[in-house]
Amino acid sequence: MSPHTTLFLLPLGLLAACVPTTSIDPATPPANASGDECDAAPVQRFVGQRVTEALGAEVLATSGARSLRWGAPDSAMTMDYRIDRVNVFYDAGMIVERITCG
Repeated sequence: MSPHTTLFLLPLGLLAACVPTTSIDPATPPANASGDECDAAPVQRFVGQRVTEALGAEVLATSGARSLRWGAPDSAMTMDYRIDRVNVFYDAGMIVERITCG
């Protein structure tokens, strides 16, 4: 093996050492160590109500989530799943249509 080949293969060997040895199932959300897990069941009573800052604060407190994300009509949203986030989707009339966690 030539010295040039060795210099080329050395970084590849170092990169291979960085590969994780466990597999992660993307369908399984990560465990929430903080204890701020969202529960959408108790906040379903807010569906049909008008969107306000006070409503958002109450949804956040009632759901147990750490963060709230508003889902405006026809808006793009990331598909990342966060166990500590509550999502409030509303229509053009500013009325809550659905509430989910993630």
